[in-house]
Amino acid sequence: MHNPSETLAGHIAENLLKAKEIALDDSRVPEQLRNYLQKALDVALGLDPYLAAMATSKRKTSPEHIPDIPGDAEGVESRVRLQETGASGSLNGKLFSQEGQIFRMFVHMTRARKILLIGTLKGYSVLAVAEELPDDGKIFACAEAPCLGANSQEAFDHSSDSKKINVRVGPVADTLEALHAEDEYFDIVFIDADQRNAVQYYSFVMDNHLLSMDAVICVENTLMKGQVYLENVSDENVLAVRKLNSVINSDPRVEQSGLSLIRRRPVPPDAVIESKAGVVRDNVFWGRRRRRVLERLRLDGRVAYVTGAGQGIGRAFAHALGEAGAQVAVVDLVLAKAEAVACELSLKGIKSLALAADVSKPEDVQRMVDAIVARWGTVHIACNNAGINLNSASEETSLEEWDKTFNVNLRGLFLCCQAAGRIMLNQGYGKIINTASMASLIDIPIKTNVHRRTFDSSLITHPKSEADSCSGLQQLVLTHMHFPHPQKQLAYNASKAGVVKLTQTLGTEWIDRGVKVNCISPGIVDTPLIRSRELQPLVRSWLANIPAGRLAHPTDLQAAVVYLASEASDYMTGHNLVIEGGQSLW
Repeated sequence: MHNPSETLAGHIAENLLKAKEIALDDSRVPEQLRNYLQKALDVALGLDPYLAAMATSKRKTSPEHIPDIPGDAEGVESRVRLQETGASGSLNGKLFSQEGQIFRMFVHMTRARKILLIGTLKGYSVLAVAEELPDDGKIFACAEAPCLGANSQEAFDHSSDSKKINVRVGPVADTLEALHAEDEYFDIVFIDADQRNAVQYYSFVMDNHLLSMDAVICVENTLMKGQVYLENVSDENVLAVRKLNSVINSDPRVEQSGLSLIRRRPVPPDAVIESKAGVVRDNVFWGRRRRRVLERLRLDGRVAYVTGAGQGIGRAFAHALGEAGAQVAVVDLVLAKAEAVACELSLKGIKSLALAADVSKPEDVQRMVDAIVARWGTVHIACNNAGINLNSASEETSLEEWDKTFNVNLRGLFLCCQAAGRIMLNQGYGKIINTASMASLIDIPIKTNVHRRTFDSSLITHPKSEADSCSGLQQLVLTHMHFPHPQKQLAYNASKAGVVKLTQTLGTEWIDRGVKVNCISPGIVDTPLIRSRELQPLVRSWLANIPAGRLAHPTDLQAAVVYLASEASDYMTGHNLVIEGGQSLW
């Protein structure tokens, strides 16, 4: 039986019990006061057992999780008891039957894969949390000194979930520095507030981005049996906890809440479904590899890069991949643009790396890939998005314009596919997503002169000749977007058609070696530039040819790139995914 004074309610009960004893020994104390003391004592004494009964998991786990303890006369009954203790939890040497279950719920709700535990730890609690993690999950447990008891260590040695646990003993500050140097980040961080340097540990986690996007910090023992809100307290540990509470409360980067948590359990493997005896329990029922659809779209632990990510579609792709859990290398011709997007990702807790590269140069592409591998060890997702558009009539297209367009749009894309592909083929897994364009699908000749009828110089703020207006505005817009018609862009259209064919070829050639290659063909994407008054006539002509009635937003493309980068699309290769609001159908 645990010491009731270890909990806040137990501490209150202990003091009420002493007060009752004094009251019983003093005949001058009114009976009514004794009755009120007894009622208060009953409430305090009943709280912890009640919470324990309501929160303790009653499900049985397989015997492999907790082994028989040699010399234990209770045998199997003891093992079941230990299983329930592990499921409901004891953390930091204090038995709170509801805490282990709450921690498991946090893991379940956040779909956590990597967890950091900071403080004195008990083995059964760690195993209980590990059991909730997926097979590729990981727990890093940091403690100043070894704290696993003999029985806990034996449970670790015999549990199939122990492989998920990495116990690091030593100064916690040093361990955190090492994890930061290893570029680790976590979905949940548990901190025991009852340690002198807890506020420093919290600050280090926050300041050095050890939290992934939407991560959760759980701080235990923040009330210190009620002492943190008592007057005239001098205990250093209590003062340290009080300081930590104050730091967290005033930190604008986080928010707090209190609530009771209830979750629906997954269907047990041996559950009987009486009303539906014919239910087939296959991969559709359980999920492929026991992973549900949304879990299969996650990119946790994956390393990705996006070229042309300093703005527009590439920026949207970088954010999407990062939000899905990937570490993202932001690549752009201009380093400052890449750094700006990497900074955005960092604010969201996404691990990122800014790189400058001219994809048309083999040495730049190789340097880019080498830098990513040096930082994160490999490349799982290659998002080849960089491209340019220099438009002119076909009879006026210079060889210089043709070569420049193809050098970036097709040669550069090929170089990136090849450099990333070598790594992926060697590791037997990879996803390559190329950015093509709806322009390769449109019947251009029918529309070649529409722009001359659409543009009316009287609609432009500063009228020029019709030719100058069309030429200038065309040149301005086309360097930023994908266009079908009425623009004349022979080199661009041909290069993007080449992207589609290159994707189809690599997709069929590499799929049996674990690498899937697909492309996305966006329609006309809305950017701040095309909202100018001067371009409204051209925008109206585009809208007249889009069944959706609007231009695409960069966010319209984000789910597609996540899907193609995830295991959910493992059976898709060589595909051109067109996202253009139906425009290519007219």
